[in-house]
Amino acid sequence: MKYFLWLLKAAIFFTLFAFALNNQHDATVNFFFGTSWRAPLVIVVLAAFAGGMTVGVLGMLPLWWRSRQSASQVPPPADTPSAAVAAPPVAVPTAQEPTTIARHHGL
Repeated sequence: MKYFLWLLKAAIFFTLFAFALNNQHDATVNFFFGTSWRAPLVIVVLAAFAGGMTVGVLGMLPLWWRSRQSASQVPPPADTPSAAVAAPPVAVPTAQEPTTIARHHGL
């Protein structure tokens, strides 16, 4: 299993490396007001990926902060064991009741 993970990592690395070597042509990104940016295509793709990751993380931060805040406000568990909590009484069927219970539940 250990060698499989290393082979998978190596395959991903060499695939991305080959992608970078095949996309070295210059690309022009046109912005507003006539401004542009010229860079190798692989750099443009990497910048777009990093920008998308940044927007995604920043979009998740408020939800993450709220969930951490609500988790920190949960009271700690009581010192009493959970068995000490009173449970509702459970009716134990007698020898005559199983047929009525089974019919009642549709079994």
